[in-house]
This record gives sequence, structure tokens and C-alpha cells, in this order.
Amino acid sequence: MAKIVLRVRLTGGDRMDITYEEPDEVDEDEVIEHAVSTLAQDSGVLRSKHGDRLIVLYGRGVAALEVAPRGAVL
Repeated sequence: MAKIVLRVRLTGGDRMDITYEEPDEVDEDEVIEHAVSTLAQDSGVLRSKHGDRLIVLYGRGVAALEVAPRGAVL
């Protein structure tokens, strides 16, 4: 299972750190590519976590993404 931490800047200017994981993938680069390609679509939806909470992130609300090399502080 590969897990990444993303710092997301929303179109409204707010920022949040979320974790995204794919149980079937072991390569972090593939997980990053999947997250970016999903959010690049107008109808893209990414299920992720912020702490213990489930976050559903819609691509149309994302202004920028940063991938944390060692994980952002959640």
C-alpha cells in the first residue's frame, strides 16, 4: 500500500494537508500520478483523509497541489 501526503490549496484560498492512499499500489510515483490526473478532470473526485476524517476532494475546487516528500504535519 502506497500512501502520500498532499498539501491542497483550494480555489477560495484555504489550504489543508490530506493523506491519500491506494491499497493496490506500491509505487508512490504512481499514486501521485493518479491523484494529479484525477483532480485535473472537471469531474474528478478523490477520497482521502484529514486526520481521522474522510475528505472528498473535488477537482474543480483545487487550485494547487504540493506533494510532501516526508509528509506534511497533520
